[in-house]
Amino acid sequence: MDLAYIPSPSTGVINLGPIPLRGYAFCIIIGVFVAVWFGNKRWVARGGRSGTVADIAVWAVPFGLVGGRLYHVITDYQLYFSEGENWVDAFKIWQGGLGIWGAVALGAVGAWIGCRRRGIPLPAWADALAPGLALAQACGRWGNWFNQELYGKATDVPWALEISEGPNRVAGTYHPTFLYESLWCVGAALLVIWADRRFKLGHGRVFALYVAAYCAGRAWIEYMRVDEAHHILGLRLNVWTALIVFVLAVAYFVISAKLRPGREEIVEPGAAEEAAEAAEAAKTGDAEGVEAAKDDAGPGSAEDSKKDAAVKSDTDSTTDADSTSDAESKSAEAAVTTLEKNDTAEAAKNG
Repeated sequence: MDLAYIPSPSTGVINLGPIPLRGYAFCIIIGVFVAVWFGNKRWVARGGRSGTVADIAVWAVPFGLVGGRLYHVITDYQLYFSEGENWVDAFKIWQGGLGIWGAVALGAVGAWIGCRRRGIPLPAWADALAPGLALAQACGRWGNWFNQELYGKATDVPWALEISEGPNRVAGTYHPTFLYESLWCVGAALLVIWADRRFKLGHGRVFALYVAAYCAGRAWIEYMRVDEAHHILGLRLNVWTALIVFVLAVAYFVISAKLRPGREEIVEPGAAEEAAEAAEAAKTGDAEGVEAAKDDAGPGSAEDSKKDAAVKSDTDSTTDADSTSDAESKSAEAAVTTLEKNDTAEAAKNG
């Protein structure tokens, strides 16, 4: 008897009149939004200006999309340039096919351009974006679910993914590798956030940790996939890519920690001064508010305040005088008592 398998959508497109809403594109858009939103929060916490992450993302995202598509088309060229295939399909990005390796590589070029224009260090910006980028990948992988692609080997586990009959696929239940990678990316994001708070990482090491964590998961997840791919020495091309990038990320992490320990004190020139000026302006605004309140109270209220202050001063003076008088009386009584005790003691001694 079949258990609660994960169903696949009957279609990856919802038509709102003449406008098609594609699940794959929707997941990518959500991922970009999450990355920019969370990256902005981390950037501001590091001492940067709000909005800087979004400004640089305007450069990084288009470069990343182009890079991701180029990597996919180059490594799977037979899908577009073989006999009987239509090369125009290489431009149909909504049908799926973005290689994360190309997206990150070319996206980094776009980010570098944006950072240079803003005069900020690329490693610091990448560190702020790293966990958000992992969460963006977690969202984006659900686009593969809409397209019924990138699933694993056939299985009958309760969480198996149901695939329907279609071009280049056979109906059945398979390992939901898209789900495995999505969950792995969430775990990588949590790991990076924890490590950054615990060890105060900087100079690109947060990003390097994210890359290493992602590659570690991608290697074994890629090994489970059954879609067509190029093999080198018995391993899929993306497995080799994950292994090589993992080694490079770990090497950068170790070397960077030795050459540039600690974290950047300034990530965006002028941001700290602007924050200080804003705080000072807020204080000045509070002082002006107090003066305005006094003015709003009117001259009559000011006169009443003066009278109240005078009455309070007289009362305090009277109270102080009474307190002084009581203290003097108590001191006199204590002196008399002491003399009497001394006289009594002296008389007893003479007697």
